[in-house]
Amino acid sequence: MRLHIADHPLVAHKLTVLRDRGTDSPTFRRLADELVTLLTYEATRDVRTAEVAITTPVGPTTGTHLTSPKPLVVPILRAGLGMLDGMTRMLPTAEVGFLGMIRDEETLQATTYANRLPDDLSGRQCYVLDPMLATGGTLAAAIAYLFERGADDVTAITLLAAPEGLEALRQAIGDDDRVQVVTAAVDERLDENGYIVPGLGDAGDRLYGVV
Repeated sequence: MRLHIADHPLVAHKLTVLRDRGTDSPTFRRLADELVTLLTYEATRDVRTAEVAITTPVGPTTGTHLTSPKPLVVPILRAGLGMLDGMTRMLPTAEVGFLGMIRDEETLQATTYANRLPDDLSGRQCYVLDPMLATGGTLAAAIAYLFERGADDVTAITLLAAPEGLEALRQAIGDDDRVQVVTAAVDERLDENGYIVPGLGDAGDRLYGVV
């Protein structure tokens, strides 16, 4: 597993405002969107491309375009939806699938309750969106599910990660270098309830309100 922590002043600034308990939901949504756009730039460094011949107004040249099959963006419901626009702004030709996963607050295990993905993901690069890599259970289950359907490269984009979650993900997938995690920061630890400390609270609640 590869880990990339986005070390950039704009990333740090936006993450600081997201963490602040006084930041309201509209501001939180806007900044999360902007932060994901910055993280997407880092996460797509290895997106598959091919050369293409074009003609400019001045003459012929060779450029670059994304190859087929198209990348697949997979937000984890519900909080991952708050990251979708920021991702597709940078990768507008990507297709979008959805996974609904929920964590049992007692066992901290993730289960799937909704799935809108192609049956066959052979040869696909997938980008999983989930704001928090806390215990690692949700991402591990999502990544395993994508590989079962044929995906051959998965990048998880998160706003924050906990050391325990990263270690759990490593234990689940081993040394598989087809998996990359791109995050704005790795925080101190998890608390007894499985929340990231210092974290930013419940990302879904802060994006959409308490439901």
